[in-house]
Amino acid sequence: MQRRKFGKFDFEVSLLGFGCMRLPTVAEPAPDSEVGDIDQEKAISMLRYAIDQGVNYIDTAYNYHGGKSEVLVGKALADGYREKAYLATKLPVWHVNCEEDGDRLLNEQLEKLATDWIDMYLLHALNKGSWNDKVLKYNLLSFLDRAKADGRIKYAGFSFHDDLDTFKEIVDAYDWDFCQIQLNYMDQNYQAGTEGLKYAAEKGLAVVIMEPLRGGRLVKNIPDEIQAVWDQAPIKRTPAEWAFRWLTNFPEVTVILSGMGKMEEVQENIKTMTDAAPNSLTETELELINRVQQIYNERTRVKCTDCRYCLPCPQGVEIPRVFSILNHASVYNVMDEGKWQYKALLDKGTDASQCVQCGSCESLCPQNLEIIKYLEEAHAALT
Repeated sequence: MQRRKFGKFDFEVSLLGFGCMRLPTVAEPAPDSEVGDIDQEKAISMLRYAIDQGVNYIDTAYNYHGGKSEVLVGKALADGYREKAYLATKLPVWHVNCEEDGDRLLNEQLEKLATDWIDMYLLHALNKGSWNDKVLKYNLLSFLDRAKADGRIKYAGFSFHDDLDTFKEIVDAYDWDFCQIQLNYMDQNYQAGTEGLKYAAEKGLAVVIMEPLRGGRLVKNIPDEIQAVWDQAPIKRTPAEWAFRWLTNFPEVTVILSGMGKMEEVQENIKTMTDAAPNSLTETELELINRVQQIYNERTRVKCTDCRYCLPCPQGVEIPRVFSILNHASVYNVMDEGKWQYKALLDKGTDASQCVQCGSCESLCPQNLEIIKYLEEAHAALT
């Protein structure tokens, strides 16, 4: 497993980080289950296997898996594994409504994770609104200083979903240790993008990458014309490996998070990260990736990553499912199949027509999507 220096600090982390947002689940969890619907045995086995193979960056958050991911991670890091890994989790800034909430939430997370300290602590999903209305209003930067001083956290960072100017403003506002941004070959100029990556790295921040496969969109149901491009490559690779290698090509990238839900994914990703060095892709390979990006851009209707922050909808609209059906139908040219899938939502009363345009989903969307408009377009296309 390759390792890279953690920004300005004198230690290294694994190039692959284990994201704990999409762990394996069971269909019928026990009513008294401490970990909800997470398949505890499989998830712990995957996490410990990854650590045994050299992955030492484990990322979770307060809200993942309905608040149960941190509990599962705490169990996985028992039996000596806590000392083998850097643990990252995130403060849910949307739950902060007074200056005391930062300490209250962090202490709750320490208890759920069964640990005395968190190595990498992030303010979660910052954008212009949460930066002004939560972070600055409730002095969360001072809270980070206190938490570092008393040893509850080691390194302070933030994850980000907004425009490049807002990203630079936040980077410059505090002595951050690291940041986490969405980046993949489809999002080179989206949100922080590659310019934000380089801007943060130049400031000495370690840069953690999320959504490297765009919520799995870059590896599932590959259209024939895209597969034909990959087949032209002199070295044959899976779509996932191409996506990861595009990111590892940047020397500014510190860690690439992958939300792995199967042991096979863990094994494949570890193998990819053993020799994916910076600046190793050839011009021909980079041109192939750019061509794939162009094809996807021509086909994708809604840039939803299925993070599910928009849920629950007050009216019961299955927002990510609506967009998933529309994108699948559009990208893969199967509109009849999309209409058949959408009928299930119509029958349940969870389709886009139930939207009353309250806007609560748009205020929570990390991608800043115009969800109301896209729901109207999806309903028209699928009925």
